[in-house]
Amino acid sequence: MKRTVSLIPSATEIVCALGFEDHLVGRSHECDYPEFVKHLPPCTEPKFDPAGSSREVHERVQALLQDALSVYRVDVEKLQGLQPDVIITQAQCEVCAVSLQDVERAVATWVGSKPSLVSLSPQRLMDVWSDITRVAEALGDPARGAALTDGLQARVRTIGEKTKAIPTRPTVACLEWFDPLMATAHWVPELVSLAGGQNLFGMAGQPAPMLTWEALQESDPDILLLMPCGFDIPRIRQELELLTGQPAWSGLKAVRSGRVYLTDGNQYFNRSGPRLVESLEIVAEIFHPSVFQFGHEGIGWERLSS
Repeated sequence: MKRTVSLIPSATEIVCALGFEDHLVGRSHECDYPEFVKHLPPCTEPKFDPAGSSREVHERVQALLQDALSVYRVDVEKLQGLQPDVIITQAQCEVCAVSLQDVERAVATWVGSKPSLVSLSPQRLMDVWSDITRVAEALGDPARGAALTDGLQARVRTIGEKTKAIPTRPTVACLEWFDPLMATAHWVPELVSLAGGQNLFGMAGQPAPMLTWEALQESDPDILLLMPCGFDIPRIRQELELLTGQPAWSGLKAVRSGRVYLTDGNQYFNRSGPRLVESLEIVAEIFHPSVFQFGHEGIGWERLSS
C-alpha cells in the first residue's frame, strides 16, 4: 500500500473511484467526498476568510495574489508526520487549492526519503482522463485507470450521440462568479456542447473570463446556469441578490421564461474528477428534459423559482 495524501478534492475523488481509498492517510481542508474522507486529517487551510460576499472573497484572494502570496497554507509538520509515499496536488489554479510550488517548499527540508509528487493540471476533459491514468500509475495499478476512464468516456459518448440527433440547441450562459461577473471555461464549454447546448461565453481549455452585464444582455441566452466556484446551492441562494438586483436581470430571456438553474458547482462542475460525467448528466437533463432523466434534480441542480 502506498500511503497517499491528496491535497485537492478532485484528486481525492479520483483515488477513491480507482478503489485506492484505503491508501489515503491525509487530505486538504476542502476534500469532503466520499463522506468518509472527512475523517482524515486535513493538511491545508486557507489564508483568507472564505465567508462573506462574492466581492469580499474575490478582493481577499486578489490581495494575497498581488502580494505574491499563496492563498493556502500547508501544515508541514502534520504532512510529514503522516509519512506519505505519494502526495497529489495541482498546478492549474492558485485559487483552487495548494499549488505544486507550495508542496515542493513543504517537503524541501524533509530529512530522509521524500514522497513522490503528482501534480494535476487539467484544462479540458481529455486532461481529466489523463490525470486519472497518471494517478493510477502513481499508485501502482495502471489497469484500474484504464478501466475507469473507459467507463467514464463511454457514458460521455452515449450522451453526446443522443444530443447529435436533437435539432434544437439552446444558447447557454454559465456563470462562475457573480461579483465581479465571470463566465465559466476550462471543461464546462465541452460539457455544454456535449449536452446539446450552445455555450456563449468562455472557451474550452482557457481560464474563466470576465463578463459584463451589457454582453450578457446583448447575448440574451435561452438558459442561465449558475455555478459559482466553490458554492453549493444554499450558498448560491445567499448571493442571488447580486444578480436579481441588477437592472438588466428581469429583462433576460432566460429569466422571463423561467430557465435559470442553480447547480452545485462545488460538488460537480468545479471538480475535475469522475463526477464531471454527472455534471454532464445534469446539464443534459436541464437542456433536454424530454430526452434525459438522470434524477439529479434537487441534488445537483434546482430551477430558480420566480
